[in-house]
Amino acid sequence: MAHQDHTGKFSIDIKVTEADIDALGHVNNVVYLRWVQEVSAAHWVHVAPQEMQEKFLWVVLRHEIDFHKPAFAGETVTGYTWVGNYQGAKFERFVSLYRAGTEELLASAKTTWCLLDAQTMRPKRIDKEMLELL
Repeated sequence: MAHQDHTGKFSIDIKVTEADIDALGHVNNVVYLRWVQEVSAAHWVHVAPQEMQEKFLWVVLRHEIDFHKPAFAGETVTGYTWVGNYQGAKFERFVSLYRAGTEELLASAKTTWCLLDAQTMRPKRIDKEMLELL
């Protein structure tokens, strides 16, 4: 498999806990989805100034997720994220979850997010200032 280039992509490490494990003995599919959201939220908090975080909220419109390999209790997963195309208030965000320290892709996701004005809860067009942060 070709080496994945994670240069310049935001990442966090996630510890797999016993609570993440399902009846089959590996991480439950729903947990991967939670991790996709955690990695995405961590990136936003990392790049956006506090005042911007208070003015705007993101909501999920769509998740597409592919499961490649199982993860197990006690392992560490590294989640990488980067953004794709945007239109108006909508933005594509990609998340790849790898077994930490390896090239083993566990799950990959493409999520469509919508930017909301925190006061009105209405969609807000993504502006140039925000694009430069992301």
